[in-house]
Amino acid sequence: MMLALAGSLGSVVLLVNGGPGTSSTLGWQAIGLSARLDIVSTAMLVLVSFIGWIVVRYSTVYLDGEARHGAFMGWLCLTLAMVLLLVIAGNLLQIVAAWIATSLCLHRLLLFYPDRIAAQRAARKKFVTARLSDIALAGGAVLLALAYGTTDIATLLDAARAGQIGGQLAGHANGLVTAAAGLIAIAAMLKSAQFPLHGWLTEVMEAPTPVSALLHAGVVNAGGFLLIRFADVMLLAPGVMAGLVVIGGFTALFGGLVMLTQPAVKTSLAWSTVAQMGFMIMQCGLALFPLALLHILAHSLYKAHSFLASGGAVDRIAALRRPGPVAIPNARAVGESFLIALAIYGAIGWGFGLYHKSPQAVALGAILIFGIAYLLAQGLADAAPRALTRRMAAYAVAASVGYFALHGAAFWASANILPATPLPGPLEWALIALAVVSFGLVAVAQAMFPLWAYHPAAAGLRVHLSNGLYANALFDRWLGGWARRPTA
Repeated sequence: MMLALAGSLGSVVLLVNGGPGTSSTLGWQAIGLSARLDIVSTAMLVLVSFIGWIVVRYSTVYLDGEARHGAFMGWLCLTLAMVLLLVIAGNLLQIVAAWIATSLCLHRLLLFYPDRIAAQRAARKKFVTARLSDIALAGGAVLLALAYGTTDIATLLDAARAGQIGGQLAGHANGLVTAAAGLIAIAAMLKSAQFPLHGWLTEVMEAPTPVSALLHAGVVNAGGFLLIRFADVMLLAPGVMAGLVVIGGFTALFGGLVMLTQPAVKTSLAWSTVAQMGFMIMQCGLALFPLALLHILAHSLYKAHSFLASGGAVDRIAALRRPGPVAIPNARAVGESFLIALAIYGAIGWGFGLYHKSPQAVALGAILIFGIAYLLAQGLADAAPRALTRRMAAYAVAASVGYFALHGAAFWASANILPATPLPGPLEWALIALAVVSFGLVAVAQAMFPLWAYHPAAAGLRVHLSNGLYANALFDRWLGGWARRPTA
């Protein structure tokens, strides 16, 4: 993994010096291995190799003394190798093969403790979901090859950006591209645990902690990577993009609310991943592909650290010194915090040229600023000390500056590689408004969570949310996961 990390850093040098490109195919004609080097593959290559190196080092100590430690390390390294092949794939056959192989190798890691009933149930759900995703991606790849007459990803994306369709029946070929985009979207959503087939992601905690870190920080991001890699194709299917916004946005809101009701650290982190993946899918649906790539990088680093450090989370919280009462914001503080956060966003955004940004990017920034309002609400509570108020205000300003700075860097680095965000049509405008209003209402509910969470009228809702609205139980019943053999 150290050699892989060094090689990925070397790819950065190659990209800077030589620009993007695709290697020749090692194999027969279009069947074989080829590497695509651009900002997307290079960023993912560095990310996967770095996190893989950390996870492998962690695993050598974490599983020391386990009877099957050697087998675990072998499957772990093989899984990482398949992910690396996936992110640098230069042709359709390689990306499909690596996509399938990654899931099959991960399945062996999920069953490291094969006698645990919960591990068997989670692995079974993951296996079924993954096979459906594999079928969808393979079907999408076949349709793209038929529509464009090539399996080379770079050639295919150039043709999609230019609006060129291979073959003589242009109308028929356009239908193939739209169907391919739909299948790619289905494959990505299944891989990224979108509602309602998200349950497997919240149950894989039965596997060792390194597997959770690798899965939540790496493998689950493959869905977002797939959408980003085929961004030019996805833009040719506006209906599919709208579906991504709806399903991704709902999954993000759903996962964020359920996360608040979870008592266990790792389970809460799992629901956080569901919400983050939904938000990333929504970003892709809004055609903000550079920001979705940035989201993958930031979330992977954060979530890998969170899982690997989860074992000591309770001890660290218990050791914190709590000098006084917890500051709980009231309705006035919440209202003031949202107004101040929007004012900060507008002022800093104007300095960064907010008026030149796409409406989708402006709306996404507004959604993110709602999180800043949550921080400000803590500082504006009646019991909050002035030091806390000043700290929260500084965080709000720093987060707003960071958003626009990283926004500009992401779009600059991916220029001419990822397509520009198109102007929204009537449907897109409606979805943007729906997303902003929905996330705003949920942000207010989260900011006032301590006030309503234990109210008798909210007890029923809390129970339903803590069970994930029972979508996972329905999936279990469909698969027979809770069925028991009759006893003699």
